[in-house]
Amino acid sequence: MALGHPAGTPPHGRGGPGCLRGHQGLHRRTSSMTPTAPEATEPVGVTPITSLADLLAVDGVSEEMEIRSAVGVLAIHGGGLERATDVVAREVAARTGSSFYALVQPDGSRRHLPSIRFIPGVSEKLDSFLREVDTVMSIHGYGRHDDFWAVLVGGANRPLAHHVAGHLRETLPEEYRVVDDVDAMPRTLRGLHPDNPVNHPAGGGVQVELPPSIRWNRDHRDWSDHDGTPRSEHLELLIDGLSAAIQDLPTADETPS
Repeated sequence: MALGHPAGTPPHGRGGPGCLRGHQGLHRRTSSMTPTAPEATEPVGVTPITSLADLLAVDGVSEEMEIRSAVGVLAIHGGGLERATDVVAREVAARTGSSFYALVQPDGSRRHLPSIRFIPGVSEKLDSFLREVDTVMSIHGYGRHDDFWAVLVGGANRPLAHHVAGHLRETLPEEYRVVDDVDAMPRTLRGLHPDNPVNHPAGGGVQVELPPSIRWNRDHRDWSDHDGTPRSEHLELLIDGLSAAIQDLPTADETPS
């Protein structure tokens, strides 16, 4: 099921959510092109944490894992940290029969461990998940006050990233820009570091970075699927697009050269 092979992996990790990152890489829309920005941004009150062991020891932090197939969907910053990312990963995995792993923080917990520090040998569930899959889709969230509308499709498996991006462009409303050119992404959001779990399996993977606008329910003024809040229409469309991309994965014979 793997599509293509991981590309070269320059030494760039993934930055934390919530902080205002530099303007490098993402093109700012003009006011005439930009829809009204939602009221949601990732709060800036993120607490750094230095190890996966310390994160797993935090009260209320939980892991979810199901092995279903060699394709996996991952959300390592779920729950209170990057809102609705575990919701997306869980639903896409269920719809497509994919394996699933999420690390979920409780409400009020915003502890950020960089992706490259989710190292092997600490979490039995994460290790088992990564052993059993050969291709991964990793769901993240990011917050930038200068761009609410870009969905970034990174990860080392660039053919798979272009495949996923194509499905999202067919599915998402026109106000969203789907970016699959890594040179047009901030370095901290590219998901190319070899120590990032998305790149551990043999087939590598794709990292999907979601802006607040797609995760926020504007009508209910809260995050989708949070505390009884309905899932927003745009998040449902995103889930449809990601699910279609997995269901439409080319076989090895169809993989582009």
